[in-house]
Amino acid sequence: MHKVFIDGHNGTTGLKIHRRLQTRNDIELLDISDADRKVAEIKQEVIGNADLVILCLPDDAARQSVNFESNSTRFIDASTAHRVDAKWTYGLPELNASQRDSISTSKYISNPGCWATGFLLPISPLIEAGLLPETSQLTANGVSGYSGGGRSMIEQYEKQKSEHQDDLWFTRPYALGLTHKHLPEMTKFAKLENEPLFQPSVGHYHQGMLVSIPVFTDQFESTVTINNIYDCLQERFSQEACVNIHKPNDQDALQDGFLDPQLNNHTNRLDIFVFGHERQILLISVLDNLGKGASGAAVQNLNLMLGMPEFTGLTI
Repeated sequence: MHKVFIDGHNGTTGLKIHRRLQTRNDIELLDISDADRKVAEIKQEVIGNADLVILCLPDDAARQSVNFESNSTRFIDASTAHRVDAKWTYGLPELNASQRDSISTSKYISNPGCWATGFLLPISPLIEAGLLPETSQLTANGVSGYSGGGRSMIEQYEKQKSEHQDDLWFTRPYALGLTHKHLPEMTKFAKLENEPLFQPSVGHYHQGMLVSIPVFTDQFESTVTINNIYDCLQERFSQEACVNIHKPNDQDALQDGFLDPQLNNHTNRLDIFVFGHERQILLISVLDNLGKGASGAAVQNLNLMLGMPEFTGLTI
């Protein structure tokens, strides 16, 4: 039985991971009291006894916990502290053909950001195939449920809903300084030379997200149609259990013409839609920001690292 310690189990992501692991008979969850978590010697002992530690902490705290490692301890970091650190393997198995093997053998895994996952999976295959140049100047936007902001944002939105039902914050853009914390990983792992211009927003619902990337066809290296884009993505992800590519302009997947960002809630799925016409193409990812965008991704990485079936404990 593998010993796993969730460091920061009271946060949104930590709680979700704990619930996914607590009923498994192949995992022993290690725990310490909240008071003992603040005692360096005790925490170091627990981390040293664990086969794998999942860090669900603020960035600085995550870096401190890694300092308590033993030679055998392996880490998954759900913070942004190590996302672009060369010593850490990026925990997105579907990123490319070799990523899954790298995750399986690495000691340090950085769990991807939810926005980055939604951006990278539709874009990186197009760059890898030579359809989009690495010099592309891309834009992306999206909407996420308020759970993506953690406990404080959840409390704010739920208080607004309970006290002011007629004045909900339906959509509120944020990160308007264009320096969102996921931009470095989006740029690095798409192999882009320029950071995308990324503008996210929060909707007044709990979870679920979509990421939209509009592209003009003259941005591609050669003449490209919407069917070429679909074929490229379908070829890349046809064997990936978590990724579903919709046929071009799939109206049947819409609800009266609308695309629901909550489509994949409570699953580890990510759907990619391809809409457009001769001059313009719109790529849209839909995923659960608490599933494939956070806790589900961590469990998928844990399974790979511990040599278990990849989707144990996950809904696809």
